[in-house]
Amino acid sequence: MALNADDYRQQLQALLPQGPAWPREESPVSRLLTGLAQELARVDGRVVTLLEEADPRTTAELFADWERVTDLPDECAIAFGGDQTTAQRRAALLGRLINLGGQNAGFFVDLAAALGYAITVQDFTEHTVDDDVDHPLYGEAWAFAWQVNGVLNQVTEITVDDSVDDPIAAWGSALLECVIERLKPAHTTVLFSYT
Repeated sequence: MALNADDYRQQLQALLPQGPAWPREESPVSRLLTGLAQELARVDGRVVTLLEEADPRTTAELFADWERVTDLPDECAIAFGGDQTTAQRRAALLGRLINLGGQNAGFFVDLAAALGYAITVQDFTEHTVDDDVDHPLYGEAWAFAWQVNGVLNQVTEITVDDSVDDPIAAWGSALLECVIERLKPAHTTVLFSYT
């Protein structure tokens, strides 16, 4: 709980020596302590704000610094047009900080969810004689391909956490495609299918 200026003034006055040379009311020393107390109360109030700024989920004043530290916006955001909403920028920041990497389907589903997209991942396998007759006839090269299935032009709507400068709605999947292409295993080919 933050202390106010009166609390700090009382604490500062309690530190003064006792006696007639140190009056407590309406003296130059008392006015000086009142001014110091106001500044201490202001600084005390900023402590809570600084705690919020230390958390990338709630930062506002230090948001640009968080992006600088994590090398954002990256090439995908720039290719996206750099016109990201605050929520998309924050999602990219959090993704950069907590991303441990991965090569399985679950990793890419979670990555897309963090960016605001709902997807599924489909793997392809080479057709063998043990497969059913209704199994697609994929060759050896298809063993290194996988497909991301998502909604065409998924709409991302503004939330209360967004800035007033953000658009009410945004749509498109260019950011998702860029991020997945950048993080996919190098030996694979990813296809994107939208419905």
